[in-house]
Amino acid sequence: MVNPLAGEVAVVLDGVPRVAKLTLGALAELEAELGAESLLDLVRRFEAGAFSSRDVLALIVAGLRGGGWEGGARDLLRAEIGGGPVAAARIAAELLARAFAPPEGG
Repeated sequence: MVNPLAGEVAVVLDGVPRVAKLTLGALAELEAELGAESLLDLVRRFEAGAFSSRDVLALIVAGLRGGGWEGGARDLLRAEIGGGPVAAARIAAELLARAFAPPEGG
C-alpha cells in the first residue's frame, strides 16, 4: 500500500504492484537523464500538456528506483504498465505533483 503523504504513487508493473517515489537521488537521476535545465521545466511541460513519452518513461523509472526497484529504462521498455500509456502519463504527473507538494499542515 502506498502513502500519498510520503509522495508515494502505486505502479502496477507486469501485474506486480510497486511503490514509486521521487526521492532526492531519483530527482537528480531524472534531471541528468532528461538533460533538463531544471525540474521546473519538466513540471511546466506537464502542466502545459507538452510532455513526451520519454518524459513519462524517465519519471516512472526514477520513481520506481526511488521506491527501491533495481531496474532501468530498458527493463521498463519491455514491461507492461497497468492501465497502459494513459495511466503511465497520469502516474508520471502524480509523481511530480507529490514530489513538490508542500508538507501536510505547512
